Amino acid sequence: MTTTPRIDSLAQYHLLGRSGLRVSPLCLGTMTFGTEWGWGSPKETAHRILARYLEAGGNFLDTADGYTGGTSEQLIGEYFAQHGGRDGVVIATKFTINTSPGDPNAGGNGRKNIYRALEGSLRRLKTDYVDLYWLHAWDGLTPVEEVMHTLTGLVREGKIRYIGLSDVPAWYFARAQTLAEREGLERIAALQLEYSLVERNIEREHIPAALALGAAITPWSPLASGLLSGKYTREGVGVKGDGRLPSISTSGNPGFLKLFTERNWGIVDALKDVARQLDRPPAQVALAWVTRRPGVASTIIGATRLEQLEANLRALDVEIPAPLAERLEAASRPELVHPYHFFEEAFFTGGMFTGGTTVRSEPTWFRPSPGRR
Repeated sequence: MTTTPRIDSLAQYHLLGRSGLRVSPLCLGTMTFGTEWGWGSPKETAHRILARYLEAGGNFLDTADGYTGGTSEQLIGEYFAQHGGRDGVVIATKFTINTSPGDPNAGGNGRKNIYRALEGSLRRLKTDYVDLYWLHAWDGLTPVEEVMHTLTGLVREGKIRYIGLSDVPAWYFARAQTLAEREGLERIAALQLEYSLVERNIEREHIPAALALGAAITPWSPLASGLLSGKYTREGVGVKGDGRLPSISTSGNPGFLKLFTERNWGIVDALKDVARQLDRPPAQVALAWVTRRPGVASTIIGATRLEQLEANLRALDVEIPAPLAERLEAASRPELVHPYHFFEEAFFTGGMFTGGTTVRSEPTWFRPSPGRR
């Protein structure tokens, strides 16, 4: 492969929450490694994408035991077995998803499944430790005490280095982190959650909780499954264009169905207008917006082609001037619902709590202004 330059901004590492782990501001998501799901990259392409990301200065890889039936982890393991350099990267993988129908203990967040899942991941990744181990999703069943004690035990055994939670309620994270602080367990370093211009609901509870309790935010789907890439057009409120979004939009998955609304198409229109003014692709502007949000340490990007990866990495160089950032803010601001309307700045400046005096320190749960870190 022809040598291409390092991207300096990709190598300006961030600490992952209140830990000492240093990660790139863009994380390479590898859910597209493998073709078992009917889309994605074969081994040769996946390895080229991984090689370019590392060459550019990236060090943070995200996968899961359930991605492409385990092929994603396997391809990562094969790459480092062939090329070396495993200790120079941060490999994150996940457990929770049941890949053995009929076996109730081959999924979820109980101790039995965590050990089963980790052993399989270590085998496929061809390594004896995972840098960051994510709980993939709240299962609604397993006591948080069992989860935290199990993960802490694995850290102490040296099989994992740090722990994180993905797709959990904010109260669950807060309870887990408080339990860790009270009982001397391993603290949660990060939360992996969906976050984009069209999905900002985590700003209500998750981001304030993360800022208060010392965890980083690692957004997934920052391009809203491609809706914010700029390559699709609307058909009614649906979508058309070349790519996987039109096909998966008919899958019945509520995560995809929620994308196609009048509000979201309005956000796409605003994004395209801002991108034209900046002379940048919409995808780069959308990614640049996410990477600069409060609490965000590393944003997960995916790619099925090398050119796509290269373009996405350049998002770190995009600066969004304040007037254009405000345009995106206005178009995408989440609906104000109960009880958050009580916490608006105007309510406080009206003197309801302060008696008309000035209080300079904002509560941590104030809505962040555009671009503030």
